[in-house]
Amino acid sequence: MIVRHLGLTDFETTWHEMQAFTLKRSIDTPDELWLTEHHPVYTLGLNRRDVRMPMRDDIPLVLTDRGGKITYHGPGQIVLYALINLERRKLGIRAMVELMEGTVIRLLANYGIEAMSRRDAPGVYVADTKIASLGLRLKNGCCYHGLSLNVAMDLSPFDAIDPCGYQGLAITQTSLLGLDQPLALLADRLVEFFIQRLDAA
Repeated sequence: MIVRHLGLTDFETTWHEMQAFTLKRSIDTPDELWLTEHHPVYTLGLNRRDVRMPMRDDIPLVLTDRGGKITYHGPGQIVLYALINLERRKLGIRAMVELMEGTVIRLLANYGIEAMSRRDAPGVYVADTKIASLGLRLKNGCCYHGLSLNVAMDLSPFDAIDPCGYQGLAITQTSLLGLDQPLALLADRLVEFFIQRLDAA
């Protein structure tokens, strides 16, 4: 597994790099995890039915090819992209989603925060608030895109959308839950737990 720390990046550029990587990879290409934060951006997935467009125009909106509806990315949020050959690992897309949700749940549990997934709404929740979103794209047996975990960011852009298509869904982050660990440390632990769960799958 190759882990790349990309720093603060432009979403659209990184997305096209993921597409290019997936298109040219062979059966022997090692899987990769890309860690990043993005400049402020709304992203709209392929499920665009009944999606309310952002009620502000100072943040760009990108129509992308992942699953799911609309979300927001910005500095202070961990974004983990998983470029994984699911066919080689004999994993289905649902199993991959559950693995990613389980990774975030384990990370938060490690710091005493009880979180859960919901069958009807992919992602990770603390009580009735969402703390992590995810969306994947499958092509030629390989996936890309991944998950985002809110750590210490400006949450106000979420107020201008229905996050993941759910009107009134409250958004939270680790800094509001008494977890004051640095983003870089949480990102490294997230990768560590993800690789452990992937290898055990």
